[in-house]
Amino acid sequence: MIARRTLLLATLVAAPAAWARPRPGGPDIPAIERRRLLPQAGTLLAAVPRTIAAIPAPRSPAGPQDYYSEGDYWWPDPANPGGAYIRRDGRSNPDKFDGHRDALIAFGRTVPALAALWDLTRETRFAGAAMRHLAAWFVDPATRMNPNLNHAQAIIGVNQGRAIGVIDTLQIVEVARAAALFARLNAPGYAAIRAGVEAWFSAYLDWLTTSPFGNEERDEKNNHGTCWLLQAASFAALIGRADILADTRARLKTVIIPTQIEPDGRQPLELARTKAYAYSLFNLDVLAAAAWLLGNETGELIEWKTTDGRSIGGAIAWMAPYIVDKSRWPLAPDIEYWEGFPVRHPSLLFGGVALRRSDWLDHWQQLNPDPATGEVVRNFPVRQPLLWL
Repeated sequence: MIARRTLLLATLVAAPAAWARPRPGGPDIPAIERRRLLPQAGTLLAAVPRTIAAIPAPRSPAGPQDYYSEGDYWWPDPANPGGAYIRRDGRSNPDKFDGHRDALIAFGRTVPALAALWDLTRETRFAGAAMRHLAAWFVDPATRMNPNLNHAQAIIGVNQGRAIGVIDTLQIVEVARAAALFARLNAPGYAAIRAGVEAWFSAYLDWLTTSPFGNEERDEKNNHGTCWLLQAASFAALIGRADILADTRARLKTVIIPTQIEPDGRQPLELARTKAYAYSLFNLDVLAAAAWLLGNETGELIEWKTTDGRSIGGAIAWMAPYIVDKSRWPLAPDIEYWEGFPVRHPSLLFGGVALRRSDWLDHWQQLNPDPATGEVVRNFPVRQPLLWL
C-alpha cells in the first residue's frame, strides 16, 4: 500500500516538464491561451490583493479573518417578517452577503491566470504579482483568511453556517494548481512564501477531512460531494498527502460515479434541480477535473466504467449534444441564467483528450472562455487549462 501511494503521489505532484505541450491531434493549448491571456495582462497585473479581512461582514458571528457567506436560495418569509428565512430553490437572493465569496472568486480567477501567463512567458512580473496575492491570502498575519469554513452559507434565523458552504472554496482549487506549478518550476519569489502557503492548505485540508462540516459535505450525494472530492484531491496533491489522493481516487470509483451517473450518462440528482442544465454542466466539469487529476493526467478515470457501464466519459457524451445545441435540451429551461451557458466547459477538453474525441475538442475551442456574469463565473471554477494539461 505504501509503495502504491508513493507512486501515485510522485506521478501527481512531479509531472514532467513537457506537461503543457499539445498532445498529438489535440488543440495547441499554449497558443490558444497566449492569445486569450496576453490581452488581459494589464488588468491582472493591476489587481490589488484584497482579502476578506478588508470586507466587513455585519451579520457574521466570527472575526474579520473568518470567511462568511449566506445561502443563495434563502429569502425573507413574507408570512413571518423578521423571522427565519425560507428556501426558494434556484432563485438567488440578491440581498444576501456576498462580499467574502466575491473576493474569493476574484482571487481564484487572478492567481491562476497570472500563473498561466508566467508559464507562457517566464516574465517575472507575472510571478511577482501572483506572489503578492498568495502572501496576502495565506501568509500575512494581518490579512490572511483563517483556514476553515465554519460560517459559510449561513441561513438567517436558522444557523450561522452550514456544511454545504464548503463548496465556496472550490474557487481556490486552481490556486492550489498554480502553487503546485510555482513549486515545480521554481518560480521567482515562491520560495519565500512556499512554507506559509502550504501550511495554510495543510491546515485547511485537515479541517476539510476531519471537521463535522467537512465530513458531512464529503457525504453529500450530488455536486456538493463532487466538489468536496476535487478540493481534497487538489489540495492533497499540492502538499503531498498521498493517503488522501489514494482515498479520493477510490471514492471517485466506488461512491461518486456509481451514485451520480446513470448507465446512459444522465446525472439524475442534477437533472432534478430547477436549473438542471447549469447544474449538470457544473457537476460534469468538476467530475472531469477530479478524474483528470486523480488519473495521472492520462484520462484513464474518464474512460473507466463500473460493471454496469457508468462512467464520466458516458456523462460527457450524454451532455455534449446539448452543449453543441442547447435548443435540443429535453427539459424545461433553467429558471435563472439560462442564457449564460454553455461556456468553455473543461469536461469537453478533458473528455476530448481522454476519449480522442476531436469533435468535443473543436467545440471546446468555440465556446466563451471568459464569461462576465457573476453567477456563471461562480459555476465555472476550472478556467485555466495550462494548469491541468
